[in-house]
Amino acid sequence: MKSRPFKQVDVFTATAYYGNPLAVVIDGQDLDDAAMQRFAQWTNLSETTFLLPPTDPTADYRVRIFTPGGELPFAGHPTIGSCHAWLEAGGKPRAAGMVVQQCGAGLVPLRRDGSRLAFAAPPLKRSAPSPALLAKVAGALGLKAQQVIAAQVLDNGPVWFGLLVNDADAVLALQPDHRALKELGVKAGVAGVPAAHDTSLLIGRSNREARAFGNRPAVPNADGARIDLEVRAFAEPIGVQEDPVTGSLNASLAEWLIADGHMPERYLAAQGQCLGRAGRVHIERDAEGRIWVGGDAVTCVDGSVSL
Repeated sequence: MKSRPFKQVDVFTATAYYGNPLAVVIDGQDLDDAAMQRFAQWTNLSETTFLLPPTDPTADYRVRIFTPGGELPFAGHPTIGSCHAWLEAGGKPRAAGMVVQQCGAGLVPLRRDGSRLAFAAPPLKRSAPSPALLAKVAGALGLKAQQVIAAQVLDNGPVWFGLLVNDADAVLALQPDHRALKELGVKAGVAGVPAAHDTSLLIGRSNREARAFGNRPAVPNADGARIDLEVRAFAEPIGVQEDPVTGSLNASLAEWLIADGHMPERYLAAQGQCLGRAGRVHIERDAEGRIWVGGDAVTCVDGSVSL
């Protein structure tokens, strides 16, 4: 064992302990897979990352991402949290204002906007679920058929069963049957727009621009932020009943919901309220059509670990 620099970072929040925590081992060199997995099990966080020198000459650093149960090719909050930790530890990007992360899913660019980081959403594969599976997942979540506006199976590395429901209150009221979701092998991401007096009219319109940009005001949250989309993520198949704030899910939701006209090209998503958190995910589609998923990060623990 040797002493290695270590940080624990709270991601998708500007206020410590209100986001999603991430353990980051700044120097992961010479650690084998078993040692990384063992440490990830020990931290017992949804993800633990290990920073390494890149093997791709265009990347600034390489990251390996572990849950307590296994390695992931990509995940959102570990991407922002790892980049935050790398920069704070003295990392110098090759290009000003841009960082390139190498991970199992390939190269992921991140841009800096003041203190906030945003990653480019990886390519999304999506498909319509079968009506039978949709009915089972909706039932496990406690949703009625008329509450579901749209559903897609979303794959940008992690696979999520995405559902758009009729309003944010329905999202916040969910009390899923986690055992049923585990038996189905489904990680479910549920999203809803905060209710407004004319939401039902907007949902009924066929015009995409009206749905996305019409008179559908965001609802102020307790912290003063105007929330455009409320999100929850249930992942019992990987041992996480509910994730506080989920970058990969928000990335895939954004690609889907913006493309299909359910959301505008820039919006603010909230996640974690039912867990006492206040995650904030900033979504933007740029002029080239690329989706950027942004958030703040705060270092809560800074020191070293023996590994």
